[in-house]
Amino acid sequence: MNHDTDVLIIGSGIAGCAAALALADAGVAVTVVTRAQAPEESNTLYAQGGIIYKGEQDSPDLLAEDILRAGAGHSFPPAVHILAQEGPEIVERLLIEAANVPFDRNERGALSLAREGSHSVSRIIHAADATGKAIELALIRKIQAHPNITLLTGHTAIDLLTPSHHSRNRLAIYEPRACVGAYIFDQQTGNVRRCFARATILATGGLGQIFLRTSNPVGSRGDGLAMANRAGARIINAEFIQFHPTTFYHLHAPHFLISEAVRGEGGRLVHENGEPFMAKYAPEWKDLAPRDIVARAIHQEMLERGLQHVYLDLRSYIPESRIREHFPTILATCRQYGVDITQNLVPVVPAAHYFCGGVWVDAWGETTIKNLYAVGEVACTGVHGANRLASTSLLEGAVWGNRAAQQILRDLPEREIPHRGDIPEWRDDSQFPPDPALIAQDMSSVKHIMWNYVGLIRTSHRLKRALRELQHLEIEIEHFYRVATLSDSLLGLRNAVRTALIVTQAAWENTQSMGCHYRE
Repeated sequence: MNHDTDVLIIGSGIAGCAAALALADAGVAVTVVTRAQAPEESNTLYAQGGIIYKGEQDSPDLLAEDILRAGAGHSFPPAVHILAQEGPEIVERLLIEAANVPFDRNERGALSLAREGSHSVSRIIHAADATGKAIELALIRKIQAHPNITLLTGHTAIDLLTPSHHSRNRLAIYEPRACVGAYIFDQQTGNVRRCFARATILATGGLGQIFLRTSNPVGSRGDGLAMANRAGARIINAEFIQFHPTTFYHLHAPHFLISEAVRGEGGRLVHENGEPFMAKYAPEWKDLAPRDIVARAIHQEMLERGLQHVYLDLRSYIPESRIREHFPTILATCRQYGVDITQNLVPVVPAAHYFCGGVWVDAWGETTIKNLYAVGEVACTGVHGANRLASTSLLEGAVWGNRAAQQILRDLPEREIPHRGDIPEWRDDSQFPPDPALIAQDMSSVKHIMWNYVGLIRTSHRLKRALRELQHLEIEIEHFYRVATLSDSLLGLRNAVRTALIVTQAAWENTQSMGCHYRE
């Protein structure tokens, strides 16, 4: 079973949508594939705080300075300057004009600008505290209405099609590595199709679900990173996992993100008695310090005092009317679990949030594999360095999604359609259905290993143990994958353990603390 397209995009967040729309508007046939049943389900959907636009006293150079400072001296300056120069124009053209995203405006009708941690000016635009949702829903509407875009929901990518690995012609191993599409699993029918494409874009998002506590949705298992790694793509900066300092803590609630914008508005991190503590760790920035400093400060306070969590205090520092106006989603969600953020302290704990590393790409989103691109969180442009500046991630996805599309448009006429006869159809050697109890247990093992040994504070002893346990686990999971019938959760488990090993190996090799990678 085949599916042919000019460009295959795996993932439907802001980066994948930006690329798809730019290509489709130019007349290119695009197929967008997502493992989720609802196309909007992505990391983008859950982004709260906002997206960088431009402040009143702002400039590309000032934005670049802020990004470079947050990146702990490890950001790639050419990539940072691309983002700072092109970002505002992309926001205006794609999100404000084309997609009509309903960003908040002030009483004069101008875009409402907010300031977040480590930003020197107010330059963040937002849609209350659900900016990602507003952006994603607007983009998906355009994707669904576009005649040149085919959207496949409930389809999980298994592996990239690379002739050097898959071709019946054994001499293909001597050719440069190239990608000609992907094997795609249809969750509803159980069938696997070969999807052939002249260019393939990975836009699969992050990897937070390899950790016990994360702000990421269930699909953030590192699928794209693992597939790229198996295909032989270069991966860099994988040790840099940004932990968001403040996710809602409740025994029966998911780790819901309490946006950094709360602290931008004046909220303070405190103990049960209302005592603030960030001045102890970051006298200059206090509660608006870079996320890695805030997250480690919370972690340290919890360790020293034997606490399960700390608190965010909105009630003492932000007027109730402003809380209701700016944080309606956070207000409604916390209320479901008996916490009124206008009256009560909010229990919070750090959680894995954003992956600063990824598949190495150049200024146009090209990987080290011919005809394979990566955009958004799965990619590493070098913008984030060792630590991401708040609200740069949505912007980076939009900028590099568009840049990858422009490069593909330049190259596509010269690219041959892959020779389908060289790539065999999927062979099903399964012997029994996958046992959900085994998948759940193995996934739990990955999450606990990563949280306890490769989390906020890393040591040589912990990392060595993590490598041993993950290597053994991957052998067991690979065997399981070979003999069990395919399912999305089994594919996710296979990708999660590979991704966990990539992160742990990188953390082991980097013995220097920098940014959000902290070695004791």
